This record gives sequence, structure tokens and C-alpha cells, in this order.
Amino acid sequence: MPELPEVETVRRGLEQLVVGRRIATFEIWEPKSFQVAEGGWADSVGRYLEGARVVAARRRAKVLILDLDTDYSLVGHLKMTGQMVVRGAENWAGGHPNDSFLAQLPDRSTRLAFGFDDGSQLFFNDQRKFGWIRLMPTAAVESLPFIAKLGPEPFNPADFPEFRRRIDHHQRTIIKAALLNQEIVAGIGNIYADETLWAARVNPSRPVSEVSARKLRELFTAAGQVMQLSIDLGGSTDRNYVDAEGNRGNYLSFAHVFRREGQPCDRCGTTIVKIRVAGRGTHFCPRCQRR
Repeated sequence: MPELPEVETVRRGLEQLVVGRRIATFEIWEPKSFQVAEGGWADSVGRYLEGARVVAARRRAKVLILDLDTDYSLVGHLKMTGQMVVRGAENWAGGHPNDSFLAQLPDRSTRLAFGFDDGSQLFFNDQRKFGWIRLMPTAAVESLPFIAKLGPEPFNPADFPEFRRRIDHHQRTIIKAALLNQEIVAGIGNIYADETLWAARVNPSRPVSEVSARKLRELFTAAGQVMQLSIDLGGSTDRNYVDAEGNRGNYLSFAHVFRREGQPCDRCGTTIVKIRVAGRGTHFCPRCQRR
């Protein structure tokens, strides 16, 4: 599953190559990959998709949003094996790095294709068919249940009070589990939870009730810094996801604890260990992050 920085790199690629273009044609190979919020498929596509200009490429947590000038939006999730591939005067691909990046498209993994007025095309490929794209009114996007429940993303310090309000309702929860709860703070996955806890010197097994207000602020700040660094370096999921130019993310080469069990802590030299916390493999320094 992509984490927030991987989705952000895909968003940036779409912003560069798709925003400003008008959708001339639309083709569908896998009906379950495309959803409409209201009306029939043909009616919605004819009224709000074909002929529409893409005016913005946004992201909320791990969800991609392409806003159209018809006051409708394409809302999508890449899930595990989704790809966005642009073919035309400029070729670009973002997402799961299988052979479809370079293959002639459409191929057997292609689910949807958008043709633009300049002759270029945007393909949505998805080997495992878990990903999806939904056409819906832009005004209703923030009301989607899974988006409406999301907590703040940890990039703006002004959002800390909302994070604090939400996490205060989970005093008995283990702090790592709280960071992974998208309704408390959006976008933090396993990699970034481990790195955030190390940066703030907090033990991943500590209950929220034992984390001071000062430490909670440090955690919120560290989460934003860790994910911003990952975005700047092209993401982290080097096994599955690549950035907007088709390069694998290299953040993990700079990670302090994730996948570094048995190696010395960059801060104190103590051996990094891996345990299970909240049902997830968890990396931490026993000395820097003691209970």
C-alpha cells in the first residue's frame, strides 16, 4: 500500500502533465474500477467528464483528487498495485513499478483511460483490481465518510490542537497505534510512525496517557518533518512505488530505525531492535526510546 509521500509524488506528476488539459474521450475496461456518485454511468460521463477540463490535482491523505471545470471531481485510490501513466508528447508514470510502465497501452492491467484534447492519454492500470476512481460532485468530496473522518495531516503546526483533541479521546491506546489511526492523524503509515517515534524519543509501546503534552507536540512536528523529507527524496516504498519520473524513492536509505534492526542507532550507538506493537513490525532504539 502506498504511504502519503508516494501518493504526493504521483499527485505532483499529475499536476505537471494533466492539469489544464480537456478530457476528449473516456474508455473503461474494468467496470468495478470506475464508480459514479449519482445517475447512470453514461449520463454522468456524458455530462460531467467528457469535455471537462482538469483544473487541479489534489490529495487528502492517500486519496488523489482531480477537480474538473464541471464542478465534478475524479477521486481515486491506487491501493496496492495502481498506476497512473501518461502517454503523449511527454511520457510519465507513477505508482507500482511493473512492466506496464514501459508496455504499449492499454494492456491486460489497464482499467480506465482518459484521452485529452492534445492527443495525450492518462491510463489507470491496476493488476489486482483493488484500486478505484469515482466521479462525483466536487462539493461532496469532503463529505465522503472515509474522508470526513480523517484527522489533520501533520504538516501545519496550526493543526496541532485538532490532533491533540482527537488523541485525547484515546488515552488507553498505545501511542504507535494512535499514530497509525487515520482518524487521529492522517497519512502516517508504519514506516513514518517508527521514524516519528524515534525522532521524538518516545517508546512505541507507551500508552497515550503516559505521553506528555510537550511530547505530543514533538511527535506531531516530527511526523510532518519526517514525511516532508520523504516527499523531497521521492518517497520511501522502494519495493513497490516510484516517483513521478519513474525513479524509486530513496528515503529508506536515510531512515534512522525502519529496517535497521541489528544496526547501531544513529544517535547513541545502541543496537536497533524490531518487535511487534499494535500488530505491526516496529523498529526502535531501546536506549533513546526507553519506557
